[in-house]
Amino acid sequence: MFRGHRLKLLLILVISVQVAAASQIRPDQDDDGYEFNDSHFHLTNYIQEGTPIREFLKFMGTTVKRAALFGIPLQQEWSYRLSGDNAPTYYLQTDAPLYYYSFNDAFIAQTYLSLTKEQQARLDPMITGFNPADMYAADHIRRVLQLYPGVFSGIGEFTIHKEFVSEKVSGGVPSLRDPALDRLLSFAEETGLIVLIHNDVDIPFAKPDDTPRYLAQMKDVLRAHPGTTIVWAHMGVGRVVRPVNRHMAMVENILNDPEMAHVMFDISWDEVAKYVVASPESLKMAADTFNRYPDRFLFGTDSLAPKTRDDYLKTYRIYEPLWRALTKEASWKTRRGNYERVFDQAKARVRAWERGQLTRQ
Repeated sequence: MFRGHRLKLLLILVISVQVAAASQIRPDQDDDGYEFNDSHFHLTNYIQEGTPIREFLKFMGTTVKRAALFGIPLQQEWSYRLSGDNAPTYYLQTDAPLYYYSFNDAFIAQTYLSLTKEQQARLDPMITGFNPADMYAADHIRRVLQLYPGVFSGIGEFTIHKEFVSEKVSGGVPSLRDPALDRLLSFAEETGLIVLIHNDVDIPFAKPDDTPRYLAQMKDVLRAHPGTTIVWAHMGVGRVVRPVNRHMAMVENILNDPEMAHVMFDISWDEVAKYVVASPESLKMAADTFNRYPDRFLFGTDSLAPKTRDDYLKTYRIYEPLWRALTKEASWKTRRGNYERVFDQAKARVRAWERGQLTRQ
């Protein structure tokens, strides 16, 4: 058994080295014309409706090479008792609860499988339809991989603490201290799945000088899973959970910690982009950090079921001042290179795990 474990580790190492070598294309060698890869895209919204996949591919066009593809794991309940004929389409439009919608994963898989191989090569589907507070969440993810081999590369975006959302979820508020979260992150390490997690670093409307409420807990989770590639969505901020005092210093503290070398940040969402470009000072702080750590950031749109190409590209365009402020290397890696490196590595590892499962049957 020990020998088999060593062989498995060696295989993972070989795959990782090969993928890393293939993915480290220098900016001056990148002449295919694509401007970015999208690490954070929701095909569907909070009532499981969204952009037709072929329409989305048209939105990508020759601007976006690849996109991580997922829906929203939560369904907004339409309670006639609360809103009558006014059907809510967003979680802020009603007091009715949200509930986990596991069919989302089958929908994403079937949508992906309906495409040609060339179209599939531009998309990296993610598993989202699980409750991270459920000890069976890891079993759900395992079943999805076994039912749809060759499809998924990661899990997420899924949410632990999120302003106005967490308290609406049926079954109770998720927690970073829940062993169910540890179980699914350990399974992600076993399989090689990328993890994209949304966790606000603080509570809404916190006092500026208070210690961010969830920072210590989040660090504990990150340190506990060094073998899992974890992407912290939106750098921990939200619509009203604004960047905390010395926010980039907090980010750099994580980037500097050798126990969290497996952690990356995505800078998706137009709300986050507005914080970054809000002033010359905020822009400089962000650009300086990205330039110092060019391998640790991913751009994503966080576009939610866009209706037009302009809607889809909105966040990317807000970030124009940032792209100009970055070095050529940092700009390319944030927009393109880091995505290709981590997703290609994850895809290779997950496919290897799936093949191993077939040999055991």
